[in-house]
Amino acid sequence: MIDLSNLSPSAGATKQRKRLGRGPGSGHGKTAGRGHKGFKSRSGSGVKPGFEGGQMPLQRRLPKRGFTNPFSKVYALVSLDQLSSFEAGSIVSKDALVEAGIVQSDALVKVLANGKIDKAVTVQVDKVSRGARSLIEAAGGQVVD
Repeated sequence: MIDLSNLSPSAGATKQRKRLGRGPGSGHGKTAGRGHKGFKSRSGSGVKPGFEGGQMPLQRRLPKRGFTNPFSKVYALVSLDQLSSFEAGSIVSKDALVEAGIVQSDALVKVLANGKIDKAVTVQVDKVSRGARSLIEAAGGQVVD
């Protein structure tokens, strides 16, 4: 009967690791398979990612373009469909959206006019698009700046 105490891999499934630097009789003694001298024989050596043997690496050959603005603001986008999940007459603020799991607590919030809203809600967020503002007000709600 096979159980955990007598399990073993099938024949030929495992291979012994190469034991380096164990004397001349092993065939892997002295230089331990590294050869004589050279970069790859040294300890701590190894070709770094992107190294192309002294040729100018690809990341330096390609032209650099563009600019990333470090002061740009990234908004979490909320659609009107998501606002319709709130009860009529409620105040939809950033805290309420975080509590509902729609946005994360550290994000700026912008409401976009995706979908429809048929409930009168008061919206208090960082930004509201012009189309979303008109649809919220048409439903009887208001946008507080």
